[in-house]
Amino acid sequence: MSQIANFSSGGGYSHVECKIIPDSKKYPCKTVDDIEVRIKEQLEGLKPDKTALLLSGGIDSGILASYMPKGTAAYTVDSPAKEAEIEIARAKKVCECYGLEHRIVEVTWQDYEDCIDTLMKHDGCPVFANEPQVYTLAKQIMNDGFNEVVFGDNADMAFGGYDRLLSKDWTFDEWVERYTFVKPESVLKNPVDVTRVYEAYRTGANGINFIKFLDEVLAISSSGAYVNAFDSLGLRYLDPYASLKMSEPLDLARVRSGESKYMLRELYRRRFPGLEVPEKIAMPRAVDEWMADWEGPVRDEFVEGCIDGMTGEQKFMVYSLERFLNLMDLQ
Repeated sequence: MSQIANFSSGGGYSHVECKIIPDSKKYPCKTVDDIEVRIKEQLEGLKPDKTALLLSGGIDSGILASYMPKGTAAYTVDSPAKEAEIEIARAKKVCECYGLEHRIVEVTWQDYEDCIDTLMKHDGCPVFANEPQVYTLAKQIMNDGFNEVVFGDNADMAFGGYDRLLSKDWTFDEWVERYTFVKPESVLKNPVDVTRVYEAYRTGANGINFIKFLDEVLAISSSGAYVNAFDSLGLRYLDPYASLKMSEPLDLARVRSGESKYMLRELYRRRFPGLEVPEKIAMPRAVDEWMADWEGPVRDEFVEGCIDGMTGEQKFMVYSLERFLNLMDLQ
């Protein structure tokens, strides 16, 4: 039950790991101008009647919005999550600056119920809490007549956006504790030890190459949540940041002093001189509200009372696993 857990069903479903562009094939960016040129090249020629944009109102999608053709439809989520209102307001300003058509899509728990099994069957494993939300957006985009979507998930990976995970030089044990979102032994009666995945990144007696871990492990799980949703619908997709990398080592001191994604911050200021650079908000999803009354798993594999004290995100991971096991039983 970690963010890196790979579930092998053995019950008719097979998980295909999301493929990311090898570092050797990414475009090295030394300056902000390099980033700008490469984004322009990738978005040039897109047709607003064929391509839509996922717009969160943050730095990454805001920058992409500024290079999209005028009139492009930009989709933002609305949900009971308290952050959703902030995201909608930011996205609206971005659209006003560059003449995009702002479309707001309400996402409900019923939307989650309607697509979770589809997503799990397609990917062969339980889903993260953001996947049904992305699926709902993607489905609306297709229903509106578009066949391609532009999004900006890989910016955090490419340009130092995970400020909390980059906040210190972690020991091996600290990193395992920090990154394991739900400990298997706290939930399952017969857990599987996931530390073997971390071992590949151990340095010395108790160190870890957490930068490489993020570039390889987190990159796959983060992109996979979007790709699974898009692929299950047959929607084409483009993330311009996925093919970019920094040519110089990430300046961790700048990130740790409050300048995460410092190159993109500079580009955002250039593209939106009248707007304040927005601080990162994780994709708003109302799992705290939706999972508040869930009483927990009932299958025998789970420890009784295992969800006590969990956040909504953690509860959803347990819920997703139990639902996946139920789905396997039907095979």
